[in-house]
Amino acid sequence: MNHEIIEKNLGLMIPLIVVAISFGFLVEAVPLFFHKDMQTPIEGLKPHTALELEGRDIYIREGCHTCHTQMIRPFRAETERYGHYSVAGEHVYEHPFLWGSKRTGPDLARVGGRYSDDWQRAHLYNPRNVVPESKMPSYPWLFTAIVDHKGTAAKMEALRTVGVPYTDEDIAGAAEAVKGKTEIEAMVAYLQQLGTVLKNK
Repeated sequence: MNHEIIEKNLGLMIPLIVVAISFGFLVEAVPLFFHKDMQTPIEGLKPHTALELEGRDIYIREGCHTCHTQMIRPFRAETERYGHYSVAGEHVYEHPFLWGSKRTGPDLARVGGRYSDDWQRAHLYNPRNVVPESKMPSYPWLFTAIVDHKGTAAKMEALRTVGVPYTDEDIAGAAEAVKGKTEIEAMVAYLQQLGTVLKNK
């Protein structure tokens, strides 16, 4: 078939494009729905605590995911620098996923426990105090802003509807667990748990 016939005839080109995209989806995406490793949490994985969940939302709000990935690819250069490559079972409770696609800053998939809480606080207050060549912006307002605890339980309930195994007790105690906490406490709690389940496996 001459390609000019297809290119000049939209009535023929559009259905062929739909068929091609549908075939690609069937071949690439559909098998993932039936692959158990894609849906099964890795051993030891737990849902975020209320404070970690609020920290994750702050991480998203401040746009941290636009400069930091949370996905270590299975290449030697990456695993030597960051640790074990990322696996699907680590992210089954993540909604939305924060894998990212651009690394202006380092990957954070295994940053949990790599630095102390004090280091994380100093770095978030003014990154150049810790890493002089850093391009990362400062976040001094996190130290005075208080976490809004009123919506924490509702967030956990919403996540439970998409499969995150929060218990009634987790949800009932969510507001109290974050009440009076600063945003920096929530952010550090979130960062310090990243990648700790699979860190040494």
